[in-house]
Amino acid sequence: MFRAPKVPEVFLLFWIVKLLTTGIGEAGADFMGSVSIPLAGVVGVGGFFVALWFQLRADTYHPVRYWVTVLMVALFGTMIADGPHVALGTPYYVDSAIYFLLLCALLTWWQRSEGTLSVHSITTARRERFYWGTVLLTFGLGTAVGDTTAINMGLGFGWSIALFGVLILVPFGLWRLGLSATAAFWASYVLTRPLGASVADWLGKPPSQGGLDWGDGTVTALGLGLFAVLVAYLTITHGDVEGTHAHHDEDPRPAEPLAEGPHVTT
Repeated sequence: MFRAPKVPEVFLLFWIVKLLTTGIGEAGADFMGSVSIPLAGVVGVGGFFVALWFQLRADTYHPVRYWVTVLMVALFGTMIADGPHVALGTPYYVDSAIYFLLLCALLTWWQRSEGTLSVHSITTARRERFYWGTVLLTFGLGTAVGDTTAINMGLGFGWSIALFGVLILVPFGLWRLGLSATAAFWASYVLTRPLGASVADWLGKPPSQGGLDWGDGTVTALGLGLFAVLVAYLTITHGDVEGTHAHHDEDPRPAEPLAEGPHVTT
């Protein structure tokens, strides 16, 4: 039996939609929190578990199901990053360190258990659970790191955008010099969160906080509109189906044969 990975092909539009989800997660969580904390909890926590349940029980990849799950992870990831700071008063850099250690521990467990961290190997339920656990921790880490630079380090949103805009190019450059594509992918995946969140905060927050004062609600609505258009495009064109844009290195320990031939590890 052959099964294709339950994740999309990694190409330019993947990163654009991923950045959108980070911004929507940041602005959306802040907006709902300003309206009603219980509402934020219901949508963030409830939406996360419902979306993840539908994603995990499915047998194949589908753009709407997958990206809605990522979006719900973005909302929930913002909450788990902000929660310790608000409830316990811990600095964001402490939260960043904790999430970094948790992420390293989970990646180590995943690698030792499955022999690969490649997103092109997500063909079994166990690997997919590792994948979504890792995705959640990257959102928590990225959110805390972004708040560390903007708030604890006093850089503000504009300089944070510049900083992470440069840093996100580093994994790509290192990959061109021989870095493992898997390492480059996960490093970039973490960095999209503080970059997208900093852009959302810069657009939505008032000038007193260094923003343009569009409002978190407006930024969320605009982001959701663009998100819907791009996901609809992917659904109609099937442009992000695994193997459409590249061939990949072979997974060293496939649990079962993949639908494509040899794969490039990302």
